[in-house]
Amino acid sequence: MRRCAEPRASCGSARTVGQSSSGVRGHDARTGCCPITMSSPRKPSSDVRDDAAVMLAAIVGSSDDAIIGKDLDGTITSWNPGAEHMYGYAAHEVLGRNISLITPPDRLDELAAVMTQVSRGERVRNHETQRVCKDGCVLDVSVTISPICSSTGSVIGASAIGRDVTDRVSLEHDRNLLESRLRQSERLESLGQLAGGIAHDFSNLLAVILNCTASVKEELDDSRAARADLDQIHLAAEQACSLVHQLLAFVRREVLQREVVNLSGLVAEVDTLLTRIIGEHIRLITSSSADLWPVEADPGQLEQVVVNLALNARDAMPGGGVLSIETENFEVDAGYAESHRGLAPGRYVRLKVSDTGAGMAPSVLERVFEPFFTTKPRGEGTGLGLTTVSAIVAQAGGEIQLYSECGVGTTCRVLLPTTYRLPSSIAQPAPMNAVLHGTETVLVVEDADALREVTRRILASHGYRVLTSVDGVDALRQVECFEGTIDLLLTDVVMPVILGNELADRLRALRPEVRVLYMSGYAQPVLGASLGQQVAPLEKPFSDFQLLMRVRGVLDGGR
Repeated sequence: MRRCAEPRASCGSARTVGQSSSGVRGHDARTGCCPITMSSPRKPSSDVRDDAAVMLAAIVGSSDDAIIGKDLDGTITSWNPGAEHMYGYAAHEVLGRNISLITPPDRLDELAAVMTQVSRGERVRNHETQRVCKDGCVLDVSVTISPICSSTGSVIGASAIGRDVTDRVSLEHDRNLLESRLRQSERLESLGQLAGGIAHDFSNLLAVILNCTASVKEELDDSRAARADLDQIHLAAEQACSLVHQLLAFVRREVLQREVVNLSGLVAEVDTLLTRIIGEHIRLITSSSADLWPVEADPGQLEQVVVNLALNARDAMPGGGVLSIETENFEVDAGYAESHRGLAPGRYVRLKVSDTGAGMAPSVLERVFEPFFTTKPRGEGTGLGLTTVSAIVAQAGGEIQLYSECGVGTTCRVLLPTTYRLPSSIAQPAPMNAVLHGTETVLVVEDADALREVTRRILASHGYRVLTSVDGVDALRQVECFEGTIDLLLTDVVMPVILGNELADRLRALRPEVRVLYMSGYAQPVLGASLGQQVAPLEKPFSDFQLLMRVRGVLDGGR
């Protein structure tokens, strides 16, 4: 069999036309079509046509592809076994019915456009679309539609050969999704490195601003108008500190202070704060299980999760509503874990934050955890709130789930793994003067000049003898020349030439009695690999009180 590659489509039936001396039927000049022939000079033409029809019917009947004939109005005129198998309809169920029977409603305009092309004598090749089966399932199909011509060359119908490409389309979709996630992961990694570096340097600047303003305020009389300006500077610096912590949590490089935490107690502690920030037009309801299991996490970060979720709920209810915060024990079984990737079976505590606000459309819900995505007006949101929450929960080994419906509200569920550890006993605080003052010698190693100087001033003003170095090389040189005792090494972790942990090891070789306190803004990757997860550095930016408390704690007890 042969199909002529002419601009017009081939005819759907054999026609009686002139025959060449070789026995092969000639080209039909009236229609531009080349008929299908199986001729033999020894047989009458009627026998040849019969043989060709039998062979063509056998080919159509044995094809796995759906081969469908229809007139220009879309009425189905032929339906092969491949179509029965693909779409689930027997031939007697569809013959005489319109092709729209298997066409999704949203594809009807597309079908009309294709049939217009075919009616002009054009062939539509490998048209990818969708069809509906008898059982309601939707298939992705690739269809080639050719015109069927009359003996005069006019188009009287169409033949469609369809192939199920659902598996291929699904694989392509999965591959595109994976590629998209990979590109996003690469962008986030680059963004994380940039944000981490900026946050680290910014922490040094904020520590200087916070401590210098506090020092100047102590020297001013309470009646001086400048104190109000200093208060505003201090408040702005604290707000900047909060943004730094959000950035560090987002890139998972914040120094963690893990503790055994009762989530119900934490929610109760921030209850007053939440009442103040959400406003009187919103009713706050909190409830929790009496025997809530403990979790192990950074309590400051968990407070950030609760506050961020509450603020999002407040913004979704400008006209008022109800904000509900619940905590409860939750068992994750194998079935639940299987449907939630990355979640292992076991005991969890579930934090549920619900609001009766505007809710979110599915298109918005898909993007809420993207960095810097926000639905708030320009200048009113950073787009880091839910991204930060997601990063904190993931860092704690948990999972976050968000459900929302327009006009109904939003519910956020956070699952946190529990711990069998018990809360450590709380030591009685020492007298304030004993905590803040000391006479020991402290070696401060910090490559940021302003922060090194302000740290020296705080320690020296509280009785300590202070040596300062710009880096590890300079510190080791000073130690070799210094004849007295060095009680404490206070060092940054990330420095040029020699890292803080390397400096500590080399200094201990020279002075085994020295104690070490690290300070850092985002040293978690370095600390995790070099010092272990139990090391808790002094977190930048720090206040004078935080610095003095940690210094005194290391000198009086642990390293």
